[in-house]
Amino acid sequence: MAGIFHFKQFTVDQSGCAMKINTDGVLLAALAKADAAKSILDIGTGTGVIALMLAQKFPYAKIDAVEIDKTAAETAGGNFKNSPFAERLTIAHSSFQHYFEQFPARKYELIISNPPFYINSLQSPEHQTNIAKHTDVLFFEELVAGVSKHLSINGACWVILPVPTAEFVKTSMSRFNLHLQKIITIRSFAESEVHREILVFGSSQTKFNIEDFVIYDIPKEYSDSYKTALKDFFTIF
Repeated sequence: MAGIFHFKQFTVDQSGCAMKINTDGVLLAALAKADAAKSILDIGTGTGVIALMLAQKFPYAKIDAVEIDKTAAETAGGNFKNSPFAERLTIAHSSFQHYFEQFPARKYELIISNPPFYINSLQSPEHQTNIAKHTDVLFFEELVAGVSKHLSINGACWVILPVPTAEFVKTSMSRFNLHLQKIITIRSFAESEVHREILVFGSSQTKFNIEDFVIYDIPKEYSDSYKTALKDFFTIF
């Protein structure tokens, strides 16, 4: 059926969603780590694919997902309901700001987001695409501020961003007593420029490290690192 993406343990209906399943989201979910996480928040869940991958990856975790776009939230809710992990997944049609206001005491061991990332860029005439892809400086300031209040003491936030946006987020962390713990640089090929960074940050100051991740060995041939990261999820591996 058109619009249905089949994973090894679940399916994702992405019809009607402005943001389809993409490399950024699946790679973020595949690489995310958390020691036996039992409480996870996915900000801007879209189709729900990241939340579903994390439900498979962390079998004892309860996962809350937040999505501001009504159509996407409904789609994610349907995908959750039709998955083997339905009892551990919850969708909220809300901005993350309003969600945090509603539940000020909630804490999470892992907060994850593949957020809108085009800061102050030309807006698309398509409203849903604007919501999914475009944002501004205030959005990321509020995101970092919200994360600082809702991470558990040893929790971590994982986000994937283009390099310029990542640089802005890094400068915002110290104002909210957050520490950068890891950067994973993402390249299409070994010789390519870095086009994305996965930032890992939290309230605890740990040993900082940088990792490099390459998606392709040659055009249309995934690297061993990519295959290893996605082998539990993608039917092609």
